[in-house]
Amino acid sequence: MYVENNGKKEWKRVEVKLEDHVYTPTFPSGLSLESYDKYFDDYISKLLTERFPQGKPLWEIHIINYPTSNAAANVIFKLHHALGDGYSLMGALISSMQRADNPSLPLTFPSRKRSESKRENFVTKTFSGFCNTISDLWSGTLKTMNGDVLTPIRSGNDAIEFRPATVSTMTFSLDQIKSIKDKLGVVR
Repeated sequence: MYVENNGKKEWKRVEVKLEDHVYTPTFPSGLSLESYDKYFDDYISKLLTERFPQGKPLWEIHIINYPTSNAAANVIFKLHHALGDGYSLMGALISSMQRADNPSLPLTFPSRKRSESKRENFVTKTFSGFCNTISDLWSGTLKTMNGDVLTPIRSGNDAIEFRPATVSTMTFSLDQIKSIKDKLGVVR
């Protein structure tokens, strides 16, 4: 971004060289999966604390071509929040995918079955909305008067952005995903 004489911010056109944005780190070869897990976690922690270089587009792709306990290889997309919010970025990623059974059809996800119970009536919805509004106002007032509550996300420590980040992951097998799908009652 650059600022014009009138103070208006404009995007700066830059030459994109893929070799400046696609990275393939080198780890020692012949290690155990647990060792590669450690290298992978350290690499991600380092990625999270580094800022994007000025004068270059705000995206990077990191191809980690080493096995971990969760995958044979990993691809990390590091995107600046100025490129879009999480919803739009996930939409762009999903739009680039294809169906395995028929690539010519658009990608679809299962939908949740509608509840067969009676619809709530107007009075119940209005009362519920009123109670939620009062609760939200009270909660907002207390937070304004008392300040931020210290939590694992809001620690109150200074210079937290310079500390190494920890990444937690959870892997689900396809059978577990199917079990979750069945319990939620989603259909294809």
